[in-house]
Amino acid sequence: MEHAHTITYPKTIPEDDHWWFATRTRAIETFLDPIPQKQNLDVLDVGCGAGNMIHHLAPYGRVRGIEVDARPVKIAQQRGYDVRLGDATKEIPFHDASFDLVTALDVIEHVDADEKILQEAFRVLRPNGHVLITTPAFQWLWSHNDELNAHKRRYTANELRAKMERAGFQIARLSYNFFLVFPLAAGMIALKNVSGKNAELKSHHFDNDAYQVDMEPVSPALNSMLRGVGQAENGLLGVMNLPFGTSLIALGRKI
Repeated sequence: MEHAHTITYPKTIPEDDHWWFATRTRAIETFLDPIPQKQNLDVLDVGCGAGNMIHHLAPYGRVRGIEVDARPVKIAQQRGYDVRLGDATKEIPFHDASFDLVTALDVIEHVDADEKILQEAFRVLRPNGHVLITTPAFQWLWSHNDELNAHKRRYTANELRAKMERAGFQIARLSYNFFLVFPLAAGMIALKNVSGKNAELKSHHFDNDAYQVDMEPVSPALNSMLRGVGQAENGLLGVMNLPFGTSLIALGRKI
């Protein structure tokens, strides 16, 4: 399978500088790099927003995206990305067996019909194709941040595994993520929930149309430190599944 890549992707976009996104991107690459023929895949990013992850997925093949909101779709198309309107909770607008890899990166927690997205991902995948899911972990970590980002729920590893298996996937790998920052994050969430002090999230990294996930801004020094922590964690993720964390990452295979 060969693809001619005609899009010139940006090397970085503003959110790439934020420690949380940088850590998640490294985890995604750690999970995807072992896939056979990984440079020639047909890739679909479900809930792609303005295409903010497309330049990270581009090394794996031809990347297309769908998004339910017209505003970020317009931005993605202005960037030159192959992104169209589509609602994966109803039907992904592609034929059966069209893709080798489907990603849904912090998407399923936003909708009531999370299992429909997984079923649709299974449908549009070719045999032996893969789905990659990232999503928030542990309902007891629910915070103001979840409300600002219009989340419906958070998941345990067992819950996510069960939903993916019901959709037909064999779990190739499943791990928690943001393991090393978990004690600090859990403590801060508990403190804010008790005190009721929840600042609105505003950062120079984000704008409302292009960025659909909002993160608390941090100082440059703290951001640099947390990026280093994330890099260390990715070293662990390269050799083991992590026992807990604030997020989950799962790779499923269509058999």
